[in-house]
Amino acid sequence: MNGQNILRTGKKITFRRFCQQVCRIHQKTKKYFRRDILHIYSENTRIFAAILNVYAARMNIKEQRLQAIRDIIGSETIRSQDDLLRALAGKGFEVTQATLSRDIRQLKVRREYDANNQYIYTLPTGAASPKVEFSGSLAVIKTRPGYAMGIASDIDRSASREIVGTIAGDDTILVIPREGYSREQVAAALAQFIN
Repeated sequence: MNGQNILRTGKKITFRRFCQQVCRIHQKTKKYFRRDILHIYSENTRIFAAILNVYAARMNIKEQRLQAIRDIIGSETIRSQDDLLRALAGKGFEVTQATLSRDIRQLKVRREYDANNQYIYTLPTGAASPKVEFSGSLAVIKTRPGYAMGIASDIDRSASREIVGTIAGDDTILVIPREGYSREQVAAALAQFIN
């Protein structure tokens, strides 16, 4: 029996036990042992390379799909995920609704009203982060549409001693600071929420 036969038996043994068995069988088995270990290593390397190639191909397909979504939203009027799924299928991408939702989230696609007062999907425009402006002792924060309530909720939940509370609309937050704090102190307290 040589090292190859021990490997092919399919019995589960520890690596140390395997080495002991190989060395006990015959003194010449050291060359079989080395050859078998190299064979196992090359087989594992081949499997890893194949897995890596599949992963790279999937990532390439994903990047192509994301670019197709950008192109479709940039050039067509897309009102729903169903519309987007059909447009992607027309370009050769068969995806599930769950995958499309993840892609939309990754691309930070928004739904906005168009001229007909209906929702359409749009790509982010790289809008600047919210800014704090003061009117008297009150602070006003302007955000992108739909973001004000989430930011206001974060401010209220984690409010520092400088802030009494907030009132939020769709894209505007009114921040009510406590008396005795300067604008700079209030702006510094709000900086963690708007940057």
